[in-house]
Amino acid sequence: MASLPQPKRLYQAWKGRNKFLCGGRLIFGPDVASLFLSTLLIGVPGFTFCIKMLVKIKSDDPHFKYPVLFTGLILTFLDLAFLYMTSGRDPGIVPRNTQPPESDDGLDGTSSLEWINDATPELKIPRTKDVLINGYIIKVKYCDTCMIYRPPRASHCSICNNCVQKFDHHCPWVGQCIALRNYRFFILFISLSTTLCIYVFVFSWINLIRQEGNLWRVMSYDIISVILIVYCFIAVWFVGGLTVFHFYLICTNQTTYENFRYRYDKNKNPYNKGILKNFIEFGFGKIPPSMFNFREWVVADDDIFMPSITRDFSGGTVSLQKSDVEVGSQFNKDGDVPVPHILKNLDYSGIGEDTQKKEGNGNNAFDDPFFFPDDSEIRYEADSRFNQEPRYSHGISNA
Repeated sequence: MASLPQPKRLYQAWKGRNKFLCGGRLIFGPDVASLFLSTLLIGVPGFTFCIKMLVKIKSDDPHFKYPVLFTGLILTFLDLAFLYMTSGRDPGIVPRNTQPPESDDGLDGTSSLEWINDATPELKIPRTKDVLINGYIIKVKYCDTCMIYRPPRASHCSICNNCVQKFDHHCPWVGQCIALRNYRFFILFISLSTTLCIYVFVFSWINLIRQEGNLWRVMSYDIISVILIVYCFIAVWFVGGLTVFHFYLICTNQTTYENFRYRYDKNKNPYNKGILKNFIEFGFGKIPPSMFNFREWVVADDDIFMPSITRDFSGGTVSLQKSDVEVGSQFNKDGDVPVPHILKNLDYSGIGEDTQKKEGNGNNAFDDPFFFPDDSEIRYEADSRFNQEPRYSHGISNA
């Protein structure tokens, strides 16, 4: 007798490549090891500067050193805190399906880009669906890995293997996707990193200038200050440039992914509300809760480890075309074709339904897109000869 599947925590049966800590309370990307490198790049110069200021307090003006010391400590701790707040939280992962949605002929899709599987030729899923955003038609794509129609501005991260809401980019220094639920903390992290670099750079110069003697002679003795000056001068160009670029994206309500791929300067950006409203949305908009409780109990069956739908089991999966489908044209108010609403008409019907057998023209077909012929057909023919009840075996043959 086959044993029943044992219940597991959701994070233990997770299909993405994420790594979890503290019993699923913290979620990181697969490249979380880079987080320790980022911690060293921030903490070592920051705390070195603070220790140097602490050592020189007694030999110098304490009214000058104490404020500089405490400000440096606060900036360093805050910078590290926002780094871990960015890296250790769900960026906005979209739940995936275990089966593809049923085809909905009532909705207008892009018929020339259909997903077709020869094993089940009656199942045709439109590659795109149209939704209306601020008077513009936006095409949402079907994700073959997650088997869902992605929400607008969502994209599939190939590193984490998840669809993520309002996907900006996957940051290797943070070891996590930057998206809807952690973008604000990421901006605070890079902004404080820029501020800390400028702060250490300026006050390291002040420490050199305040010392008596020739400047070059002082620099030859105070090697630590010289190293901090050179390090911060180099680092500020990278992190400072990144901060300026992201403030530009905030002003125009774009993501990095959209900016590099769609170039809204050539097309009207349907999400741009003006600089003031864009900043209000960024700074005061409510961060939505996670769609997952990673500590809840789930039954880990075979479906939880189901491979991507694009995998060619039977040699009949059509290769998919790549195109920019999320940038649409302005909605024609006189048009007669109804545009489905973003939340109401994204087709997720048919999820979790039992596989049903269809009969047509004397042949048996199956709705399950993961079924393909195996040795069950041979057993069926043998059983038919002896007027016995045929036996079917769904899934992958173990022969």
